[in-house]
Amino acid sequence: MSTPALLEVRDVSVAYPIWGGIFRRRVGEGRAVDHVSFTLHKGETLGLVGESGCGKSTLAKTIIALLRHTVPGVRYEGQILFHRPDGSVVDLLALTPRQMRPMRSEIQMIFQDPFSSLNPRMTVAEIVEAPLRVRRVKGRRAIVRDLLARVGLDPDEQMGRYPHEFSGGQRQRIGIARALALRPELVIADEPVSALDVSVQSQVINLLVELQREFDLTLLFVAHDLSVVEYMSDRIAVMYLGRIVELGNADAVYQTPGHPYTQALVSSVPVPDPNVDRSNRIQIKGEIPTPLNRPTGCPFRTRCNIARPSCADTVPELEPTPTGQLVACLFPPGGQMERPPAEA
Repeated sequence: MSTPALLEVRDVSVAYPIWGGIFRRRVGEGRAVDHVSFTLHKGETLGLVGESGCGKSTLAKTIIALLRHTVPGVRYEGQILFHRPDGSVVDLLALTPRQMRPMRSEIQMIFQDPFSSLNPRMTVAEIVEAPLRVRRVKGRRAIVRDLLARVGLDPDEQMGRYPHEFSGGQRQRIGIARALALRPELVIADEPVSALDVSVQSQVINLLVELQREFDLTLLFVAHDLSVVEYMSDRIAVMYLGRIVELGNADAVYQTPGHPYTQALVSSVPVPDPNVDRSNRIQIKGEIPTPLNRPTGCPFRTRCNIARPSCADTVPELEPTPTGQLVACLFPPGGQMERPPAEA
């Protein structure tokens, strides 16, 4: 990327505590994120994809420092470097809660569940105005009206309503308006369409694409649907059991996946064509292992259809492939995947 780096995640690990015994002592931990590194450039969208339990939401919440308030005893390693507009670089993991507060005007999050992420006792105007009020921004009412109009809501009719009066898609639009209120540099979208009806998902996705261009946003887009991520993203990072197993240009990852796990994800994407041959679809057997009992060596080897005995001895590192991706596999299969381009 020719644009400067906005966020650098360097060798980040996150471990949840395990409490046990009569006195509730820490008896162990489960590593949900395991030595993850990537760079997010200004103005781009990086898609973070993987099945449930792979650690992608944990990583997203770690970046914005939400876990330290909700999970007592959570342990971090590594660095998350945020490049501010004034040229300074801040390690988000090293900040105290008080020091993190000013950063929240530059980093915002769109949450997965639009039903629980909005305060039911506040009107739409109060919800969107809240971050502006905290920062003591002048002309707040006009800004709220403009934001609601930009996300497709009618300020005259809907500013005074409460969240329960809206559909799921409308609530997510309210959450998007709130996230954009302070004109952040980085927006983390944590599965923003997974709780919505399929008919509404494309509307919200297209809205995010439009707003990114309009506000010059940098997006970390977290999802489990690879076709949605491919449509939204410039680059894709594929996570499995807390590790990134493939990272590269969105088209390359989608069309020529280099890791067997990515190949299986691409193979599982539905194709609306009854004439497509589905006999070669790759099926992943078994369940994703628990972080409490990780396999030795390659984390995917227990479910991989090309695993060899040596895969149990070495944890593969991300290495470049002929098609340009970085792939963490000792024996990358490669190969062209015949798939039509994704549509929203």
